[in-house]
Amino acid sequence: MPDGPVAALDIGKTHSRLTLIDPETGHELWCARCPSRSKATSCGLQLDVSGVEHWLIEALRNASAKYGIACIVPIAHGAAAVLLDEQGNVLIAPDYEDARFSAASEAYEPLRDPFESTFSPSLPLGLNVGRQLFYLANHEPALFSRMASIVLYPQFWAWRLSGMLASEVTSLGCHSDLWLPRERSFSNLAVSQGWDGCFPPLQFAGQVLGNAIGPIATAAGLSPECQVVCGIHDSNASFLRHLAQRRDRRFAMLSSGTWTVAMANQGRFDGLLPGHDRLANVDAFGRCVPTARFMGGREYEIIAQTSDPPTRDAVIRVIRGGIMALPSFALAGPFARSTGRVLGAFGLRDAERASLATLYVALMSDYQLDALIGDDDVVIDGPLAANPMFAAVLAGLRPQRKVLVDRSASLAIAACYVAGRMQDAPLRVDTVEPWEPGLLERYRNRWRDLIASDLK
Repeated sequence: MPDGPVAALDIGKTHSRLTLIDPETGHELWCARCPSRSKATSCGLQLDVSGVEHWLIEALRNASAKYGIACIVPIAHGAAAVLLDEQGNVLIAPDYEDARFSAASEAYEPLRDPFESTFSPSLPLGLNVGRQLFYLANHEPALFSRMASIVLYPQFWAWRLSGMLASEVTSLGCHSDLWLPRERSFSNLAVSQGWDGCFPPLQFAGQVLGNAIGPIATAAGLSPECQVVCGIHDSNASFLRHLAQRRDRRFAMLSSGTWTVAMANQGRFDGLLPGHDRLANVDAFGRCVPTARFMGGREYEIIAQTSDPPTRDAVIRVIRGGIMALPSFALAGPFARSTGRVLGAFGLRDAERASLATLYVALMSDYQLDALIGDDDVVIDGPLAANPMFAAVLAGLRPQRKVLVDRSASLAIAACYVAGRMQDAPLRVDTVEPWEPGLLERYRNRWRDLIASDLK
């Protein structure tokens, strides 16, 4: 691989980022970002791949002109695939939040493999890629009949950059209903529907697919010596980075963004409950990883309604005032069937609303972590690592455990690991002191009691 900066292309559900990292130092050299939008079409809600592509061409042109780029690592959210025709034209890029996918549920459910085989729960809307495909096959048959390839979202961007098609297990095994992780093969559903033959060949996440000669790279004027890596699911990118140096240790990584995802190395499988969004992801090496999740970023925004940060004084006022946010404010998580509500929130200032949202996400994270791990370390990365109170609150909720914060540009650094450029660099994490454990324990007990009462 040529020397030079590594470009992490992170296509998230809410924002997309292009970050250049110096793999020798781990320092961020340059970053650009844009909103990840969806668009309403005659074929339903779709990911705006053309909008992201236009932004990406300009971003790559600017980054390359200033620093040069040695390789590009695509990273993207799960439950997303793009359907291509034989000429490589995009037929459809479904957005998993399209409500139309629910119309397929009654006919689709009997066809799914058992949870014990796929570790993929039945999720709402299009959060199972299999449900998306089934809906399109039955409700958009003319379009679906033209499909030649199903390309998972990180690999879609790798293809647009390199011209090479590939598949990869972290996205394929991300609650898709399409993969049997223990057998390392396509599910009976995928085989019976004939979808397995539409996926390009499997490649390792860090495999170099080729040089940057695809349409985006050409339009951006990238050097043809720049290499394009196969790419990886976003939470798995962060997990791989920590796994590289903690493989033989029990720990949980709490990644954050639109989703808050806990992945437990050597975690418990007996706590997995499909109805609670406790499942298993598949890591870059094809292994099952006990996972629990909820839409923490989305719910934080709904509760906080501000970009102001939480403060210690505001957190104390919220707790002592008995103010609580009870789940759920989004379409997933352990209490997805409950309607979110806030107790006693009248007249809150911005710092108090941010503190309430921080407490809520910490309580939900703590609840999901309990199902996966015992006294294992928890490493926080992503936006929650930058929240000035989140780590301290989570540590206060789990005072017998060690809570650490990764304060680096974690996904961008993870891209260097995926590309094999930073395997020996030490993790830069800080241990967090538990904050007010007694106060938080009483608050958590009350919160869980109210949830239990709501569920009766």
